[in-house]
Amino acid sequence: MIHGLKYDIYLYCLSLIFLAATADMARSEISKEQPGYLKSELIFPLDNKPSPNCHASTIVENQAGELVASWFGGTEEGNSDVGIWVSRYTEGKWSKPVEAATGEWILGRRFPCWNPVLFQPRKGPLLLFFKTGPTPSTWWGEWMVSEDGGKTWKDRQCLPKGGIGPVKNKPVQLQDGTILCPSSSEHNGWRVHLERTADLGKTWEIIGPLNTNKELQVIQPCILTYPEGRLQLLCRTKKEKVIAQSWSQDGGTTWSPVAATELPNPNSGIDAVTLSDGRQLVVYNPIPKGRNKLSVAISADGETWKEVMKLEEETAGEFSYPAGIQTADDMVHITYTYNRVSIKHAVIDPKSF
Repeated sequence: MIHGLKYDIYLYCLSLIFLAATADMARSEISKEQPGYLKSELIFPLDNKPSPNCHASTIVENQAGELVASWFGGTEEGNSDVGIWVSRYTEGKWSKPVEAATGEWILGRRFPCWNPVLFQPRKGPLLLFFKTGPTPSTWWGEWMVSEDGGKTWKDRQCLPKGGIGPVKNKPVQLQDGTILCPSSSEHNGWRVHLERTADLGKTWEIIGPLNTNKELQVIQPCILTYPEGRLQLLCRTKKEKVIAQSWSQDGGTTWSPVAATELPNPNSGIDAVTLSDGRQLVVYNPIPKGRNKLSVAISADGETWKEVMKLEEETAGEFSYPAGIQTADDMVHITYTYNRVSIKHAVIDPKSF
């Protein structure tokens, strides 16, 4: 028989499995009701987790056309055992996650890792950015490269002093080859900035910050692109309960003041992607409080948005920190935190809305 604490843990595990099963059935119903919702799956099952806790996923299509996902995981966010995990989608399934980095390689002690960001430049190796350090206000940026599409990683190094790299969401590569990273800091209020490299990381330039701590408190921007070098940032806000935005008319060199949009934000991470047909897509928690609902919205101009799909909608739970890309076949792939116990991968067809 099972007694005491062991019995409580046993019941807790059973409850997680039950919740996952019922949520998956609900997702099946959602997919039937919503045109364009193709499928979804957990990257790793709840009964075979690589770590007790996980968060902040990222996804990319490598040069071979394969999907690669990454996230941070350990006993709990901020604990010293939290590392960076990677899984690849091959032969129709996600591979067993591998821990690609931990926070113990410098300074003689182990620190937690945070917020990985995968990015595949048009030329060159696959890049994996992440943060290491005690807290978001004291962490530093690091990165590694993969010459084999995410199977192995090498050349781990810190970004130049003051550099964080893309703080949560993917960079964009401009027409001239420049890589523009959306970033932010939390050591002097919540402030957003850009980090730019024209030579695949040999040299870096910091643009910003774009706001002061007396204005909107914003972090974790994502970048949308428009014709003729126009760019738009969408950002998470601390207490304003809406997504904020800023615009550039010159390829990211100068930016307009940060201002509110019509989109709700419950102090939670978002992501966005410019679609091949020119429309803009954002994945976000469309409520002023909580993270129990996750949706997709579409815009033709970046100003007026329409919610077109629900990825999750429960009375409780956490479905958060989405990452989205459009692959070569025009499908949109989204990963997100699933109750801090797994990472979920959803596939949608944007032509349906």
